[in-house]
Amino acid sequence: MITKESITSLIAGYLAENGLFLVDIEISAENDIVITIESYEGSVSLDNCTAIDAAVTGRFDKDVEDYSLTVTSAGLDQPFKVAQQYVKFTGCEVEITLKKGGRIKGILSEYCNEGENGEGKGIRITTSRMVKPEGAKKKTEQQTTVFYPLEEVRECRPVIKFR
Repeated sequence: MITKESITSLIAGYLAENGLFLVDIEISAENDIVITIESYEGSVSLDNCTAIDAAVTGRFDKDVEDYSLTVTSAGLDQPFKVAQQYVKFTGCEVEITLKKGGRIKGILSEYCNEGENGEGKGIRITTSRMVKPEGAKKKTEQQTTVFYPLEEVRECRPVIKFR
């Protein structure tokens, strides 16, 4: 039987050697396996996906296990699933959706394993808005950074800009 743990241990060395990390492994009831990977810097190449495919198919016989395998990179439109994604996109614009409702767009300033006051894991988002100070003629940009515990965040994903 193929398990997430057996796949994880099989590909861990390859991922580390190539500057990649595992985002997710999904195994359906029909034995459809989807391995999602991401690069610490840059993007995942087709060669990376085929090498992981070859490692898995070389270890697990398709005739015996009867499975289908897909190896893919994490899509830019997909929400973050692991801490490494938050770290990779630090300094980039993201959109978070809160569990209590509401969306916030801003710069992912920091991923925190522990908040300032022991709040647990979370992210700091810096937002900007134009405000007109009292007595001023022009609006100025005001930046605010807020800590959001991950347990309050439904999803976080990068903002895609086409320029």
